[in-house]
Amino acid sequence: MTDISILLTIAVLGGTGKEGKGLAYRWAKAGYHVHIGSRNAAKAQTTANEIMQLLDGDAAIEGLTNFEAAQKADIAVLTVPYAAHRDTLESVRDALTGKILVDVTVPLVPPKVATVQMPPTGSAALEAKQILGADAQVCAAFQNISHEHLLDDSEVECDVLVTGTSKEARAETLKLVEAAGLTGWDAGPLENSAVVEGLTSVLIGINKKYGSTQAGIRITGVER
Repeated sequence: MTDISILLTIAVLGGTGKEGKGLAYRWAKAGYHVHIGSRNAAKAQTTANEIMQLLDGDAAIEGLTNFEAAQKADIAVLTVPYAAHRDTLESVRDALTGKILVDVTVPLVPPKVATVQMPPTGSAALEAKQILGADAQVCAAFQNISHEHLLDDSEVECDVLVTGTSKEARAETLKLVEAAGLTGWDAGPLENSAVVEGLTSVLIGINKKYGSTQAGIRITGVER
């Protein structure tokens, strides 16, 4: 059984969106202290209160500005739309020094969200690394998990691929994947995030074609 006293404090930056709220719910349920971050602290607190109600008040969760959340946390998770990616990172850069950033962002460019469209850096996660600096520890994860799964307590059949700048950072991120009740895989260096992020557009296209909202991926052929 996990010792809650040694759990990290997690900042979910841009956590008022559907993906951020779902992840925050899962980690708060697992016993983590979660800070919901937003440009608007009141909006963040509203989301925190909603999650608290879902957990019958049994959670350590609060709403703050993105900078405050990043400053107080041990590890930060970025869940903003790609249009807000750079601005958000630049606003919290100083608060992330020495911390791992888990980037959930996918570089979707409306209206062609079912078409893979990568930024010049190669991926959103690589762009985050560029913005935060050479010493930053950045991982990419959770891009292929539908938010509809996250607020549902049933078992999630989709797996999570984790890429990152070091084995140690990926290992810490895989702990968060497990705490969220999901199965994660070490998918190698951060450069591989381009493939993982691109899969999201593929899954969106599959959802549209086959009338679903929950297409995902699952790794086979290795022991789970």
